[in-house]
Order: sequence, then structure tokens, then C-alpha cells
Amino acid sequence: MAGKFDFQVRSKQDLIDAVLQFGIVPLFRNTIEGFSVEEHVSPEVWFGDGEGVWEWKGPVISETGCAYGKFLFHKAAFISPEWFLDFANFRRCGDDFDTLFENGEAPRSDRRLFDLVRENEPVLSNRLKALGDYRKGGYTGFDTVITRLQAETYVLISDFVYQRDRFGQPYGWGIAEYSTPERWLGESFAEHVYDRTPEESYARLTEHLCALTGAGERTVKRFL
Repeated sequence: MAGKFDFQVRSKQDLIDAVLQFGIVPLFRNTIEGFSVEEHVSPEVWFGDGEGVWEWKGPVISETGCAYGKFLFHKAAFISPEWFLDFANFRRCGDDFDTLFENGEAPRSDRRLFDLVRENEPVLSNRLKALGDYRKGGYTGFDTVITRLQAETYVLISDFVYQRDRFGQPYGWGIAEYSTPERWLGESFAEHVYDRTPEESYARLTEHLCALTGAGERTVKRFL
């Protein structure tokens, strides 16, 4: 690979270092070959018997202060606060969610779930489903809508919370905790996300990713 995206994940610190160094780190394989944790991770910490990438996601989010969510192809990625400003500005086309909805560009299902997140953040997914009556006989489409809100960068995952056994040890899969970027990343995001035009943000992202991965502009455009 011609770019500089070359690392190996063997520990939580390796993953933290990658997020801080590269700024944008997809978790899974995607349209840019070699540009993912999956392609640079030691097998024993990917799906091994001990602690690994899945348990490190929450600590990496909190220790780097990054944005994390299903931002790319409905798959997860870590994006540093610096680069998430441009990524969100580009994906939002410079509009906050209220403007998007008022312009008729977001369905009521998205408005309803977004408002539930904003009014209760940070909020665990099981709590969010209960608040919104997402169940058999109630509202449907939770996974579709929450994924779309992440892709549009109006919602992100701010942590993963684990259930604990009677000895206080965590077990099972982590429960996603949702927040808005405005809440999770704070004023540095909320007050500056629209400082540039979406076109300027796109140009910055393209230049960064081409240099980082060695991919051509057409490939990066598809990726974004």
C-alpha cells in the first residue's frame, strides 16, 4: 500500500495510537484496501479467547475523545475530534438536524428517535428502545433509523456498557450508549462544525485520505 496507514493492533494502546495518529480508522474492511483495523489486527485480539478489540472500543472512545459510530457503509469507524469536524460538516451538508427536518429532508421516524436521543443523552440502546416503545406491537425500524442518524453524523456511540455478574465482572456484549456529537464532543464541535463550507471540508478529507492510504481521488470519493 502506497500510503502511510501501516500499523499492527496487538493491544488497546496500539488502537489508541492509531486513532490519534491517523485521525480516521475504520473498524472493518471497506472500499480502500488495507484501510481498516480488521486488516491490521492480531488474530488473538480480534476474535480470541481473551480481551480484545471488542472490549477496547469503549476505553478507546473515552481515552481519545473520538467520535465512534456506523459512519461508513453502515459499519463502524473511529474518527478523531479534529477530523470529525470536517467529516460531519461534509455529511450534514452544513445543516443541523432541525434544519434538515424543516427542509423536508428527514422523515418523522428520524425526528422522533433523534429527539429521544437528544432529550436523554447519554442513553443506552435498551433504554432508548424502551423510551421509544420500539418493540413487537410498538414502533419498528429502530436499527435502520439509528444507523442512518449515525451515517448522517447527528448521533454517535459515546461508550459501551457491560452487564456484570455477581462478582462484579463484566460479561456479554457491550450495550451501546448513544449521544449527539454536540453533547459528546462539546463546544469545540458544536461551535465550529460549520466553520468551513461542506466543499472545503470534503477537499480537506480527500487530501488527507489520499495521502494516508495511497488511494486515488475516485476511490476516496466513493469511500466518503
